[in-house]
Amino acid sequence: MQIRRLPADEDAVRRETEELWLPYHRELEATVENHALVDDVPLDEEVEFRLDLLESEGYRAWVVVDTDEDATDEDIADEVVTDEDSADEDVPDEDVANTDLADVDGEFVGFVMTNVDESPPVFDRPDRLIIGDIYVREAYRGTGLARDLIDRAVERARETGCEELALDVDVDNERALAFYEKLGFEPRRHRMRVPVDEL
Repeated sequence: MQIRRLPADEDAVRRETEELWLPYHRELEATVENHALVDDVPLDEEVEFRLDLLESEGYRAWVVVDTDEDATDEDIADEVVTDEDSADEDVPDEDVANTDLADVDGEFVGFVMTNVDESPPVFDRPDRLIIGDIYVREAYRGTGLARDLIDRAVERARETGCEELALDVDVDNERALAFYEKLGFEPRRHRMRVPVDEL
């Protein structure tokens, strides 16, 4: 297994969107109330939207690739690209971020997406790293892979000076709720909604 940073590269983002992001949201659609996607997802528009996110300063995503290689844990660790690697200004960010991800030989089996939420100066709270999405294919659940992705988010939080991780989880996504609670996540606010026509 390799955890590799998703670069702002159209082919890599398209592959990740088709192989992970869309199946993840289709799965949520089947299990979570009010998470419906349109029948014909405008893939080109989604790829463009996600490319824009990846080009922003605080947004990062990582993909787990199951390769056919018999790699040791040390070998896998050597494959993980950290943001510290991209600190060298002489190395283009796209080289550090593995632009060959679109063509890598292996199955995409999980991902995590994060974004830095800087505290406005008027609030007395720490900066947070928001986990926007995290997903592991069903065949890989229970293997510790989701925890590895959380650990990658923790590493990113430390790199960016964020003192907290935060995420949203659907109230009827019981498996995810149990996983996050086991890690120590606690509810801090409730998001409520109502159709405008009902008010």
